Amino acid sequence: MNSQLKEIFGSVLSTIGTIEAALGSTPQLPINEQLKIDLRLQGNILQATGEALSADGQGTYSLELIGDEVQAVGNSLVIIGILFDPNKDLNQRIIITGNWFQALGSFVALSDEFFDLTPSGRFLNIVGGFLQGIGNSMQAKGGIESLRDKSSESGEALGFYGSWIQAIGSVLSLIGQMKEELQEIALHINE
Repeated sequence: MNSQLKEIFGSVLSTIGTIEAALGSTPQLPINEQLKIDLRLQGNILQATGEALSADGQGTYSLELIGDEVQAVGNSLVIIGILFDPNKDLNQRIIITGNWFQALGSFVALSDEFFDLTPSGRFLNIVGGFLQGIGNSMQAKGGIESLRDKSSESGEALGFYGSWIQAIGSVLSLIGQMKEELQEIALHINE
């Protein structure tokens, strides 16, 4: 698989995973708690896989590559926290740390967009990366709120809104990434 297609496929997986995890974070959804946990787990697995593929598809060492790798580590931490009982304090802390890593990775990757040689998709990648970073930060903050006060609904609300903001950012980034990679293919470059 060539590098551009690897990046596009990685972005598709990541976007599907982000939406799936957001569904699992939606309290109004009339599904049982175990299915919500499974959606968050599977969504983060898809995101980690997608980010790793995107990193592997990078043509050169760049901030985008580092950001993709940091996001994959963040998703992996969330996976660990979910697998080992997401209701325990230590595992909640691992999930919070994973969300902070994802936020950091988003901001690092989006900073690379300012230096890209291909303008196609740049604006969508910047806005999408920014929204993903904000969404992940809100999820981390929501986790901290929930850890401090188990009966607080504000932590759950922050996590819910953060998940969907991240999902919207992921969709925008997917569109931007597709535009960027198609332009790179047309110009015979790989960054």
